[in-house]
Amino acid sequence: MDNPSVVGGAASPISESRLFVYEVEGLRQNEETDKMDYPIRRSGSVFVTVPYSRMNQEMQRITRMGGRIVSIRPATSSGVANSNGSSAAQPEQPKPAAESKPMTQAQEQPQAQAPEKKKKEKVDVPVNIYRPNAPFVGKCLSNEELVGEGGIGTVRHLIFDLEGSDLRYIEGQSIGIVPDGTDDKGKPHKLRLYSIASTRHGDRVDDKTVSLCVRQLEYKHPQTGEIVKGVCSTFLCHLEPGADVKITGPVGKEMLLPEDPEANVIMMATGTGIAPMRAYLWRQFKDNERATNPEYQFKGFSWLIFGIPTTPNILYKEELEEIQAKYPDNFRLTYAISREQQNAQGGRMYIQDRVAEHADELWKLVQDEKTHTYICGLKGMEDGIDAAMTTAAAKDGVTWKDFQKSIRHRWHVETY
Repeated sequence: MDNPSVVGGAASPISESRLFVYEVEGLRQNEETDKMDYPIRRSGSVFVTVPYSRMNQEMQRITRMGGRIVSIRPATSSGVANSNGSSAAQPEQPKPAAESKPMTQAQEQPQAQAPEKKKKEKVDVPVNIYRPNAPFVGKCLSNEELVGEGGIGTVRHLIFDLEGSDLRYIEGQSIGIVPDGTDDKGKPHKLRLYSIASTRHGDRVDDKTVSLCVRQLEYKHPQTGEIVKGVCSTFLCHLEPGADVKITGPVGKEMLLPEDPEANVIMMATGTGIAPMRAYLWRQFKDNERATNPEYQFKGFSWLIFGIPTTPNILYKEELEEIQAKYPDNFRLTYAISREQQNAQGGRMYIQDRVAEHADELWKLVQDEKTHTYICGLKGMEDGIDAAMTTAAAKDGVTWKDFQKSIRHRWHVETY
């Protein structure tokens, strides 16, 4: 928006008195916004009407108040400037599909004839509130081991304090972590992305925290044979409570839950791929979370198929089994414990083997328009899952790959 005389992509002479509407996000409540009577919203956009003669001045003012100008367009009769040259304008009617919306903006709805019949707005998806060159520096509140005695490796559940930040997120998104220190070239480490393991309200349901589930990465160097530890996972797994942590994001729109509280949710996870699934299940079933979301009371069916190597490696075991016991009609829990259970061929039981066991049942579920499937964890499980679903679909004369393409909006995958 460097040149305010360019509107809609074409330059034209503009009178000093002509009005324009700024679409603004991210305004923060402070003395200046109070004085200017700007509306402050936790999400979505604010519309401000500005005369051409004050456009540059208003841009600077919005920037000082933490706002971001999303778009500028000529004002209509719905937006009239007040005496100081700015006002909250009513949004214009939606334009044709050719005018795209930014990812962080909730979709506007046409003004209804009667306010009480107004359509429900789509969920606002926050994206890149904090970027790598300007991360939020939070605090580690806790760092707890999730692997039980006798289990393999170490996996930590970390809670970070977001107090004082503008960071907000929703279930299914990820945040970036920039580890301390520098690489072997003396440059700051690059960020790593981690799936968020908490609901939008945080583990403490106070909108002030975010949680991660992190495995200590270790692998043998293919040439030297030495054990190499992951830079960021090592940093996080050894992070002490009270320590600073640089956070970016949030990012991601692929793994978002459907808004329908009567949806069916199939979850297939391996290891720390449980992170987004935990966020979904907390939102659906945890008492304090449900009390915070009266508009979303889950009444559908959720099924988690969880692959792990040993019983002590069942992450969040008590939480999962508590939900299963309390909501047996709405939640089903199936483990694939590779080093303790056998598949039908007598080999190790992996998640794709469990999917094959229940393929006919899963196939019926995925044909329901209310069913969303989420796959998170090791990429190697995808082929086995597809093979099982191919066999089940073929019994009905359906080609699984073709059907899978038709339900892309309901088939969510995040593997590595």
